[in-house]
Amino acid sequence: MDLEVGVVRVGSFTSVATQWLPYIIKEFQDDYEGIEVKLLEGDYSTLEQWISTGIIDCSFLVSPSSKSFEFQPLKKDKMVCILSNEHPLSRQDKISFEQIEREPLIMPKESWDNETRQIFRENNIKPKVKFEVSDDQAIMAMVQNNLGISVRPEMTLTHIPDNVHVAKLEKDCFRLIGIAAKPNSSPATKIFIKYVYSWVEEHHFLDI
Repeated sequence: MDLEVGVVRVGSFTSVATQWLPYIIKEFQDDYEGIEVKLLEGDYSTLEQWISTGIIDCSFLVSPSSKSFEFQPLKKDKMVCILSNEHPLSRQDKISFEQIEREPLIMPKESWDNETRQIFRENNIKPKVKFEVSDDQAIMAMVQNNLGISVRPEMTLTHIPDNVHVAKLEKDCFRLIGIAAKPNSSPATKIFIKYVYSWVEEHHFLDI
């Protein structure tokens, strides 16, 4: 088919680029040899800007701020608290927002982690931010060494060290992962987005 040719420039953030995209791209290109997939990684605000300016055709995002995008929800990714086993709160299965507010916090840099900041705003939490880094591995290493606690989506916790405890928040909170594009996207982009939805559904990740 003529529609099954072209290039799709896909944006993503780290957890999706690590856990989903290698498999999606491999299977997609096996099925659609005429469509080339190019991948660019960035933070949330950069990815939105890239869609708006046409640098990329579509992107995995978390509830985009722009209403001009078509957004296909894919997964509700649960937020949890991670802390060192040496931390006094590590004996708890659930952490309250009041407890989080009192602890030194390790946060991703702004625009890498809009969902945590939103949780804090919605629950009137004024965190004691001790460190801000953009890398999930660096956050985990700091938590391991009991330099603070962190609130992270479950999808970022692929390899949890033995000395890190994962606790629930006092109420269920999620980030909504989906794929976004402009309404007038190319036929190849529409094929890719439809394929992503089917892949996520087939592998039982679809949770919306």
